[in-house]
This record gives sequence, C-alpha cells and structure tokens, in this order.
Amino acid sequence: MNKNDIFVVYGNQIKEMTFSLLEKANIEKLIPSKTAKIGLKPNLVVARTPEGGATTHPKIVVSVIEYLHSLGYSNIKIIESAWVGDSTKRGFKVNGYYEISEKYNVELVDVKDDEYVEKTLNRITMSISKEILDLDFLISLPVLKGHCQTLMTCALKNMKGCLSDSSKRLFHSLGLMVPIATLNAIKAADLVIVDSLNGDLDFEEGGTPVKTDRMFISRDSVLIDTFAATLLGFKSDDVEYISIANELGVGSMDLNTANIEYLNKPEFNEINRPKGVVASLAKYTNPNKACSACYGNLIHAIKRLEENGELNISDKICIGQGYKDCQDKSLIGVGICTRGLGKSLKGCPPSAKDMMDFIREN
Repeated sequence: MNKNDIFVVYGNQIKEMTFSLLEKANIEKLIPSKTAKIGLKPNLVVARTPEGGATTHPKIVVSVIEYLHSLGYSNIKIIESAWVGDSTKRGFKVNGYYEISEKYNVELVDVKDDEYVEKTLNRITMSISKEILDLDFLISLPVLKGHCQTLMTCALKNMKGCLSDSSKRLFHSLGLMVPIATLNAIKAADLVIVDSLNGDLDFEEGGTPVKTDRMFISRDSVLIDTFAATLLGFKSDDVEYISIANELGVGSMDLNTANIEYLNKPEFNEINRPKGVVASLAKYTNPNKACSACYGNLIHAIKRLEENGELNISDKICIGQGYKDCQDKSLIGVGICTRGLGKSLKGCPPSAKDMMDFIREN
C-alpha cells in the first residue's frame, strides 16, 4: 500500500469489510516484524456504545486483532483515553473491551494511568503516552463524525486521545487547530482505518448518528482526513488542522494525486427512520430504496447548507435505486440511479461536497 492510496468498502458486515481493507493494504508488508509492538487506538471519547455515532465499533477492533493473529502478530495493545471528565475504563466496560482483552490476550492501556513523555514542537509542550511512543506500529481506528469546535474529527484529531488530561486542556486553550496538527507532526498513526458506519452529524459525543455503512483505510492521516472532509460536506480548508498538518509535513492533502479505490459499491439497506435533528433535514428528501452511504451524504450536505444559511430547497431531492427507471423530467435527484430525471448529479455515491454544489446550482 502506497502513501497516496485510499481504499473504501461499503456494507454492514464489519468483519468482512475490515479483512478486505487489511488484505488490500497488504499490512504484512507495512509492519516491521512479527514481534513488533502494535497499538490499536480506537475512539472511546465517551462511555457509550457505537450506535450513538460517537465511538469505534468494537467489532472493527476485534476484526483487526483476528486478522493480525492470523498473520502471526501477537504483541498487540489497545490504547485509549476518554475525554476529560469521563472514564476510559467505563468506556472499555460498556463496549466489551475487558472480554476482548481476555479472549484475545490483548492488553488494555488507559492513557489516563500511563506514564508520559514531554515533547515540544512549535513552542507547544505536550505530555504524550509513553505506551504510544514506544510502539513499532500504530493503527488508528477513528470514527468519522462532526465536531462542534473543529467541524469534524477523524484521523488527525483521534491522536488527541494519546495525551494526558492536562495536555488536552492545554490544546483547548490554544484553539485545538495548531496543537492537533503539531501532535501529529510528533506522532502520527502508521495506518488509519476509519469507522464511517454511522458517525454523528455534529457532535463528538454522539446523539445524532447518520448511517453511511462504509469504512476506509490509508497510511496518510492528512490525506484520509481531506477525503473524509468531502464526505461530510466540507472543503479541507474548512478544517484548519488539516491544512496546518499538511504544512508541517505530516502528509498530503492533494486528492488529485491520490489513488482512491472503491472495493465494492454500496448496496441498498433499509434506512433507519430519522429522528430529531436528522428528521428535520430528511423532509427535504424523497428517498426510494436509497443506499445508506448515498443518503447519509445527502443528509450531511443539507446540514452544511443549513449551517451556511444557503438552504433553499423548493423541490424534494430524489435519491435511491427506486428511480433507476424513472424519466420524470420535473424531478431533481442525486446519485447515478437518478440519471433519468430532469436534473441529476452523477456518482455512486457522490460526496456531500458535490451534493452541496449541485443543490446550490439547482
């Protein structure tokens, strides 16, 4: 797997999806030795299960462990820290990590209890987990979701869970953007597998999940965050820490030179009936057998337009496989399945950013 590769897979069979990404990445060629110290860094920001859209699905963690074991790697630790004010151990408990630890002989490391090493860059001194710094290979398992302060969180921001609580507070006092990028310049993940199954629409702590049924993988945290931003309806420049990390040499934000490969196409899955905030956005849509990945992108696009004061939709946006044979020229739709309508946006699925541009123009 090259640094400019991004591999994407759709579906709801988590083990099969994880295995297909790791196989495509040829992970055995990336890890330095069979005895390498490998760390898995999920997102357990709060002690909640993944259905709320805040935390990494434990089935992904288990699947990575099983895949690594099948290749002969056994020196594996799960390393994480909840946000200030919540308990990592409670997050481990509610998500079944103690059982995972026992079954697979994998150590759990609560960064809040770890020793720290002080590192300074850009005149920012931070205390980083010694366990993280001692690893030979770090696999980050972030959730792609919105964030009330940084707009989004994915690979780069997931590294914040490697800090002491005092350094987390420092990052907030400094505005998050420069510190997050600086942290990754000191220590970035060697491989990133993104849980984009049902990330929250706006908040790091979850509550308004949007089902998208996808995962993706890359070696470059900047590149994968740049790609992820488009899926939420943002430009990479909107998320300041991405461009700062690019400037610091953490990775590349040039999607034009990226090799983005889709391992399959999204399939129709029954969409959960939206509630609350999501329901208020769904009223602008007319789904008919819509794939969750495509529909999720449309919900994100409508939300970003609303935030920007640009939401002006007079006709409902059609979406889904139910429109494949429809030739009604009075309708407007997104996704390749709506190509017979009067106005249609190509893509399977188009990104939220492309959907925003299309809706603005039409």
